[in-house]
Amino acid sequence: MAESVWDYPRPPAVEATNKLIEVVFDGRRIASTREAVRVLETSHPPVYYLAKGAFTAGSLRPAKGTSICEFKGVASYYDVIGPNRVATAAAWGYENPSPGYSELIDRVAVYPSAMDACLVDGEQAEAQEGDFYGGWITGDIVGPFKGGPGTWGW
Repeated sequence: MAESVWDYPRPPAVEATNKLIEVVFDGRRIASTREAVRVLETSHPPVYYLAKGAFTAGSLRPAKGTSICEFKGVASYYDVIGPNRVATAAAWGYENPSPGYSELIDRVAVYPSAMDACLVDGEQAEAQEGDFYGGWITGDIVGPFKGGPGTWGW
C-alpha cells in the first residue's frame, strides 16, 4: 500500500524500520542494517538514519559545516570515503538533537544523490529533488514532493 508524504506529520516523526537499508558508494557497500529509523515529515520522502556502526570502518569522516533544522536541531556533516573518491559533506547526523529526537543520536543519514545506490529491501531509492533534502523515494512513497523548483513555499 502506498504512503502519501502528505499524510506524514509536522513536526516530523521518527519511526523504526526493520527493512534492509543498504548504501553503496564508490562501487562497494558501505552500510547495511535492519535497524534504521526513518524521519517522516509532511511533503518529504522518508530520510533513513543508520547507526554509525552500520557503516564500514573508514567510510565516514567528520566534515566542516553545520546546519540547523527547526525541529531536530544542529546537524553535523560527514564526508563519505571510498577507495577512489570522496563525497564531501554527503552525510549528516545530530549528535545532540532537540528534545523528541533522541533516536537520532549516533545515527547518520546520506544524500542518495551522492551515492551509487541507496536500497530499501533491495529496491533502489530515487533521490529527492533539490540539493538541500535527503529523502529516499521508493515505489511505495507518493508525492508530490518538496524540493524541486517552485516548492520552497510549501
